[in-house]
Amino acid sequence: MNFAFTEEQDELRSTIRAFMEAKSSEEAVREQMETDNGFDSDVWTQMAEQMGLQGLHIPEEYGGSGFGYHEYVAVVQEISKVDPSIGLSIAAHNSLCTNHILKFGSSSQKSRWLPKLASGEWIGAWGLTEHNTGSDAGGMNST
Repeated sequence: MNFAFTEEQDELRSTIRAFMEAKSSEEAVREQMETDNGFDSDVWTQMAEQMGLQGLHIPEEYGGSGFGYHEYVAVVQEISKVDPSIGLSIAAHNSLCTNHILKFGSSSQKSRWLPKLASGEWIGAWGLTEHNTGSDAGGMNST
């Protein structure tokens, strides 16, 4: 199995890296990490509006860009090199939220939730709790 990026994926990586470097200086990232939000919501919005990154692996029929997981990994990697807070946010948005809806949601659920998540209007998250464990996923007892 070949894990090397294709020429097109390398081009995507370069585009994302240049975009992030233009939008998120190291000083700005450090300042944002100290805020309640933890990242620059203006950059988040621009990522959605200009690049469609919040819906990268969401099919076009639900408002996404329709790329695969290789492109998704490449994008998260490049974002995280410049702004780890937004990198983690985009990873959680997609890996812990939109991906679950894509894999396990009904057509109705996909139509209802994915377009707003793909556009960046909504930020996806993962909610988890269990009696006596709170939000500690490692402490879950359910099977």
